[in-house]
Amino acid sequence: MLEFRILGPIEVVRDRGAIRLGGTKQRATLAILLLNANQVVPIDRLADDLYAGTPPVSAVKQVQRQISDLRKQPGLAEAIETRSPGYLVRLATDQLDLRAFERLVSEAAEALTGGEPQRAADLLRSALRLWRGPALADLAYESFAQPAIERLEELRLAALEQRNDVELELGQHTELVGELDELVALHPLRERFRGQLMVALYRAGRQAEALDAYRAARSALVSEFGLEPGPELQELERQILRQDPALLPRARAREPAPARSVLVVADRDTDMDGLMSLVEPLTPATELIVARLVAAEDDLAAAAAMVRARAAALGGNARTAAFTTDEVARDAVRLATTWAVRLVVVSGTHDPTPVFEHSPADVAVVSGQAIDWAAGEGVFVPFGGTEHDWAALELGAWLASAANAPLRLVGTRADPSRGRRDASRLLANASIAVQRLVGVTGEPVLVARDAFAAAVRAATVVVAGVSSRWRTEGVGGRATRLGDKRPLVLVHAGPRPGGLAPRESRTRFSWSLGT
Repeated sequence: MLEFRILGPIEVVRDRGAIRLGGTKQRATLAILLLNANQVVPIDRLADDLYAGTPPVSAVKQVQRQISDLRKQPGLAEAIETRSPGYLVRLATDQLDLRAFERLVSEAAEALTGGEPQRAADLLRSALRLWRGPALADLAYESFAQPAIERLEELRLAALEQRNDVELELGQHTELVGELDELVALHPLRERFRGQLMVALYRAGRQAEALDAYRAARSALVSEFGLEPGPELQELERQILRQDPALLPRARAREPAPARSVLVVADRDTDMDGLMSLVEPLTPATELIVARLVAAEDDLAAAAAMVRARAAALGGNARTAAFTTDEVARDAVRLATTWAVRLVVVSGTHDPTPVFEHSPADVAVVSGQAIDWAAGEGVFVPFGGTEHDWAALELGAWLASAANAPLRLVGTRADPSRGRRDASRLLANASIAVQRLVGVTGEPVLVARDAFAAAVRAATVVVAGVSSRWRTEGVGGRATRLGDKRPLVLVHAGPRPGGLAPRESRTRFSWSLGT
């Protein structure tokens, strides 16, 4: 079944990956139909929207040509119907990410009404994970798209505000401070984010900073509009000054937080050696969930016995499962979400992009030979400071600490011809962050830009972040450059924030794998 995505750059995805769409007019035509899913869009309106209200004489023919070209894409011929006086896209409930988002937000509201705040928080987090960036990001300058983009951004911010309220109610104020600080910086005139930041700071024992947040809000509103903060924000300041008990989270009996686990997913016996060799140093300190997926029922008993034996051989704390499936990626994500795992480990023998898209946790893709922790010169992490590089560094540091192996951070040498200095400052910052989190020092290794493969040849294992352009370039490029036979782990950062990256970076990184 096709999936249509507008919460980010417009995408159409099928089982084999994203469909390559044409130019701006073709993408815009599809976007207009998707914004009006299951409704007929007259051809005259399509022409007006595509040409900003001044369609040329040939506009109708141009629209027909765009529809014809779209129907040549796999699966789109069945989705786009001709219905007088125009066209429509016929979609099932969750085929469009916007519809899925709205459904999850609605279910969250019902959960709150029913007294289930934790379920509401989970649903809102799932809804917000559907966003891959600003809605219709590749059509931001098209006049027809701008009202829709503003409306969709308002829906996203409203869901964020609601999720923050729920998580504050659940007592997660300490974890929210950093994200709320970032949201206030991005939306300085949105008073609800300001108020939530004040509450989170106050509950975290940072009363003076909570009052500073109010003064910053007042300064922004007065300087921008000459207005005082609204009554709710003013009352919140007074409550903080008198230390009103109403500001404290509601007392509630909470179940102990479940232990965060590492999930290993394999659908072939031959993949199991590489996957288990990666997690071997992490036991018994970390709980493992090892899942063996099979295509046929006849293979189920043998797979269950095998996975139990492999987990028992590690001598750690492991749970195992075996079941049949024809949707390996979807079930990997389902398990990761259900059991709140902090890392998903999968094999590089399959395309991992569906797991990257939907996993709530970091994803480690293992390829090459099984890791021999008694050989090699340690854990090598090529590091350039991107989001996925930080996630790779966090996993690499954790592995190095657990295996008592050296951690080596690989960066580029200076390039005077291009005015580029070496990466030693970046590597030093990374090493300081690693020492704070895990207690391991990263040793710097500087190499020429075209010599990374040679530099990591002696590694016990290479742990590298995927390219930030993995959606368009694929995942295999970096594996090829680093060498596809040595043990290699490619890491994709999940949406959960964590403590490793420097505070001033103001971006989201994988959540901490440290103890």
